[in-house]
Amino acid sequence: MAGGGPLGAVYEVGALCALAEALPGLDLTELDGYVGVSAGGFIAAGLANGMTPRQLCTSFVENDGPQSDLIRPNLFFRPALGEYARRLVALPGLLLQAGYGLAAGRPLLAATERLGRALPTGLFSNAALQAQLARVFSTPGRSNDFRRLKRRLVLVATDLDSGSAAPFGMPGWDHVPISQAVAASAALPGLFPPECINGHWYVDGALKKTLHASVLLELGLDLMICLNPLVPFDASAGRSTHRLLGGATERIPHLVDGGLPVVLSQTFRSLIHSRLEVGLKAYEASHPGTDIVLFEPDHRDPEMFLANTFGYSQRRVLAEHAYQHTRADLRSRRSVLRATLARHGLVLDEAALDDHHRKLLRRGRRTSHLAGSRAGRTLQRLDEVLNDLQRALDAR
Repeated sequence: MAGGGPLGAVYEVGALCALAEALPGLDLTELDGYVGVSAGGFIAAGLANGMTPRQLCTSFVENDGPQSDLIRPNLFFRPALGEYARRLVALPGLLLQAGYGLAAGRPLLAATERLGRALPTGLFSNAALQAQLARVFSTPGRSNDFRRLKRRLVLVATDLDSGSAAPFGMPGWDHVPISQAVAASAALPGLFPPECINGHWYVDGALKKTLHASVLLELGLDLMICLNPLVPFDASAGRSTHRLLGGATERIPHLVDGGLPVVLSQTFRSLIHSRLEVGLKAYEASHPGTDIVLFEPDHRDPEMFLANTFGYSQRRVLAEHAYQHTRADLRSRRSVLRATLARHGLVLDEAALDDHHRKLLRRGRRTSHLAGSRAGRTLQRLDEVLNDLQRALDAR
């Protein structure tokens, strides 16, 4: 499970629900191991604790069910008051040092560069989220202790001082509570302060790698399923990009017209995805006996690209969108996937995949203006069949 902020976690929940329906012979809570990076860490930890994709959807997307299981939006965005206070306390001394530097004749920029230390390392505190995760993973039948889980769980963070990967859950790293490891793996600099564990400071695991799947490949897996929520947008497929999530529309003929946020988003996604592609090729070369299946958004999908990566208010629409896209992806690849999955005793539920009435959520808006029409379904089905045929020919 790769990262991608709250949006990434919502996408993975929707995709997992689609996979659970399409692969009835595969229990996603009974796999041999799980790896989570950044926001994907919470989803991986939930699965390893026996939470089904539908339970994760109830707790994380719909916010229904037992109070102890709910992950509410306000848990993500509570000000990091402790971090603000710590930096504020240091400000007088830093100002004094800058004054001494100016008095000594140092250039203004050089004299004031230490003032950067007064800036908070993160805007939001993860303390409330961490406490709620501890409650979720401590209910009967679950555990907040890596060592008490039935399956291997690895949550990867990055050591801020050394830049090395920290595989929480592996031997020597499994004494840390799962909830704290999730917080460390998802501590994106600038958004959340680094997480201190045993005197070391940890930040987002995606800074090192996108998937970190090698920690499980060494177990000798025969099948590895990867979910990656963040992909760069391919604007060359058409010049009429619209933002449809939530009902509003926004046309961006070229990505540069979206301004700095869109340009930075495309840059970040391209960097993350290029590392993923390099990593997957390396895994295929080093572990030829393992079948690797990747699920991710369509690179031509403007709805996933234009959605706020750290937004949570559109979670219901995003989850339904991910669910329907994953179902369409399975249909578009069914010929190739059918053969791959058969090697592991798995069979696609073709009837479930072809049932266009299926939805993830009981309530929610349509994710496409064509979704409800017969013509729209026919065009989508034709596109899926042609894609499936092309992939089957490429495989041969």
